[in-house]
Amino acid sequence: MSKILLESLFRAAVARAQPALAIRQHLPPRPTGRTIVIGAGKASAQMAQAFEAAWDGPLDGLVVTRYGYAAPSRRIEVLEAAHPVPDEAGAVATRRLLAAVEGLSADDLVVALVSGGGSALLAAPGPGMTLADEQALNSALLASGAPIGVMNAIRKELSAVKGGRLAARAAPARVATLVVSDVPGDDPAVVASGPTVPSDSSRAEARRLVALYGITLPPAAAALLASEANPAPRPDDPVFARNSVEVIASAALSLEAAADIARGAGLDARILSDAVEGESREVAKVHAAIAREIAVRNRPFEKPTALLSGGETTVTLRGKGRGGRNAEFLLAFALAVDGIDGISALAADTDGIDGTEDNAGAFADGTTAQRLRAAGIDPLAALADNDAYGAFAAIGDLFVTGPTGTNVNDFRAILVR
Repeated sequence: MSKILLESLFRAAVARAQPALAIRQHLPPRPTGRTIVIGAGKASAQMAQAFEAAWDGPLDGLVVTRYGYAAPSRRIEVLEAAHPVPDEAGAVATRRLLAAVEGLSADDLVVALVSGGGSALLAAPGPGMTLADEQALNSALLASGAPIGVMNAIRKELSAVKGGRLAARAAPARVATLVVSDVPGDDPAVVASGPTVPSDSSRAEARRLVALYGITLPPAAAALLASEANPAPRPDDPVFARNSVEVIASAALSLEAAADIARGAGLDARILSDAVEGESREVAKVHAAIAREIAVRNRPFEKPTALLSGGETTVTLRGKGRGGRNAEFLLAFALAVDGIDGISALAADTDGIDGTEDNAGAFADGTTAQRLRAAGIDPLAALADNDAYGAFAAIGDLFVTGPTGTNVNDFRAILVR
């Protein structure tokens, strides 16, 4: 029963973030000239499909999404590329996106459909860098344990397309950006490293963050970061004066939808935060401590209750196992609630893929650690090896959904009865 209810909460969160629901409410004014649609991210194909269905005028364009995430469109071409480490297909797609916005006039409209995952899919290394350098950069960032905002602040300074550069290339056309946010705080300049949205971040700040997190950059990237070449446009640049940006789906809205389902099932639903960040295993300990307090002492909330949270945790790679941040969260959570009755949890990525594996996340409860030991797996050793995927696969508790068509980041639901 707990798995069924937990999955229903996840499904409600994902349904609230579907582009078809949100885009029709955020259509920009029609231009007197052409309408060009561009986009990048794990939800960009579904966003393109929804926009095409809602738009009552002529349009053309193209978007790039992750392999396996395409959706059919009649007038907007959908390209696929690699995520989370970029590949040549992403580089080709990015060059085509840049070409699509060249030579436009002030009468034209560019609609940018941006969602999480666009940072890797938009592969356009900065001056002096190669695609191999950008691949090495992404791998180093992913292994660093740095929050998404830190990673994207660094990416912006080392790209030919991020940090508002794509929108600047479209000038003097008006650019209307529609964002499905996967970042804590929903800053559109952070989603996909802001290809059409400039930010106040600076080269000096990016250098500071690289040093702070001990990130080893490939030599060409380090050289570019040390220079003043390839400056990002500033938010007050006149090329952005007529542009608009709207966040059309976010973790906050999805958590509210899940809370409504939980309350309908007779639980006291509590949203802890839509912007949780930090090391997955440490965040898990905090969530587990709250769940234990409710289970044992009926405080700070009374049973039965559902604890909900969103945001994006991180994993600092120490071992060689398989597993994304949500599975790692749950493995640490399972250890922290080992032997306690009445607690069950689901943690999953709303795009349907937790890291690089085929699962969205996993389920855990007070018996998980015991069942792992019975299957011959030491949960502490699995956690140390970052092998949460292998652990949950062994006991049949992976949560597999396939691509969901949206991406508002992590979803966590904990039931305490």
